[in-house]
Amino acid sequence: MLNKLAKKIRKLRKQSNLTQEKLAEISGVSYKHIQKLEGKYNHDPKLDTLNKIAKAFKISLDQLLQF
Repeated sequence: MLNKLAKKIRKLRKQSNLTQEKLAEISGVSYKHIQKLEGKYNHDPKLDTLNKIAKAFKISLDQLLQF
């Protein structure tokens, strides 16, 4: 599931024409954390982090987690 989440975040970010740095700025999640979330060896993100990312994309958490 985490690999699918990483792909979804990367896809949404690119569709929004955002860099990882800009997504970090908009979401309030650190750049390093965005890198880890999109990376091959990502870890279990906290619900708060996923909420911040979903809000940055102006979607619901449910939409972010739909694969």
